[in-house]
Amino acid sequence: MKTFITCAALAALQLVVAPAAVAQAKEQFFPLLVYRTGPYSPNGTPWANGKQDYIKLINARDGGVNGVKLSFEECETGYATDKGVECYERLKGKGASLFDPQATGITFALTDKVAADKIPLITLGYGLSASADGGVFAWNFPLMGSYWTAADILIQHIAKKEGGLDKLKGKKIALVYHDSPFGKEPIPLLDERQKMHGFELIKIPVTAPGVEQKSAWLEVRKQRPDYVLLWGWGVMNSTALKEAQATGYPREKMYGVWWSGAEPDVKDVGEGAKGYNALNLNTSGQSPKVIQDILKFVHAKGQGTGPKDEVGSVLYTRGVVIQALAVEAVRRAQERFGKGKVMTGEQVRWGLENLALDDKKLAALGLTGVIRPVSTSCSDHQGSTWARVHTWDGAKWNFSSDWYEADAQIIKPMVKAAADKYAGERKITRRTPADCQS
Repeated sequence: MKTFITCAALAALQLVVAPAAVAQAKEQFFPLLVYRTGPYSPNGTPWANGKQDYIKLINARDGGVNGVKLSFEECETGYATDKGVECYERLKGKGASLFDPQATGITFALTDKVAADKIPLITLGYGLSASADGGVFAWNFPLMGSYWTAADILIQHIAKKEGGLDKLKGKKIALVYHDSPFGKEPIPLLDERQKMHGFELIKIPVTAPGVEQKSAWLEVRKQRPDYVLLWGWGVMNSTALKEAQATGYPREKMYGVWWSGAEPDVKDVGEGAKGYNALNLNTSGQSPKVIQDILKFVHAKGQGTGPKDEVGSVLYTRGVVIQALAVEAVRRAQERFGKGKVMTGEQVRWGLENLALDDKKLAALGLTGVIRPVSTSCSDHQGSTWARVHTWDGAKWNFSSDWYEADAQIIKPMVKAAADKYAGERKITRRTPADCQS
């Protein structure tokens, strides 16, 4: 009798559990690696909030992707590589079909792991520059730009201000950079441009997290560069601007990467940052339709992740863009592998390799004017290499240039050489056309 009751109980339990398991299987899970604590949290928080709010928007407005609801779980990394790897290992088994590491160091640590686990990495505007080559880096997607494309565009912009690339000869350009994989990544491109155009590149590292920079800016004052490129993140950016002000270096001669050009970088400096320039991959403000929809379907319902006045800021919008591209990869994958189904990591990779977001599709997503069109392939995991410069006027950011496209004639050979070197070191065989269709 005891055995009978146990079996019956188990059978009843199966009846109860089965529907829940089915419901769970109908959710597309997005792991969200974040850093809401520590010296990088002022920048990491709006980025994370934008991603989370976009997931909420798709569920609230659209009912998910073709009926598949989206779920997520955050894991705090503090921008630390070891914690990022721990978060990856903890979340990958929960049905994760892609990761956005939100840090270059974490990306480096995960690149070999995701190849074995068959889970793609989205590293929009950061990560390993050579990973644009999908023939070798089958699971990395540095969508919309890398640090090589960023550095290239900055040199193009400075050259335009000087009257041409030939006018760079004899100029001094200082790179004040976060002494980490992130900060070091643009150096190969700048070294190449230096050889081509004859300017002097002065490399000035800043120890992470960047709260102490007096020695770096004493070096800037000593070297008297014509321009300073700022490759910072978090507290390093505002500290650099304060030190530039203290040493009398003109902010209008400073150009930051797109991770050094958001509201948290300048708001505490205010007028002292006036004239400072930085790259941007996306627009900001609350006028785009996607932002209006988030305000209507998420924040107006009391479901906003952060404060309402943060919605539409530079990094918040970038978070929205990243999550939108992730969702569109799932939608694209469903077109091939089955609408209304949960996609695996391999299927989402196919979706990421077949993004075709032209102006019409961007308009449908409410992203008109927010980003440029993105079109990826098996060999091109970037899809776009355009950026603009915006300038801080003491109170807000204003675009101060047209769009620039990174010079493929310079970057493509560098990417291929670096990817081939990586493949040789790890005994990776370039992908075949058949693999590109899988």
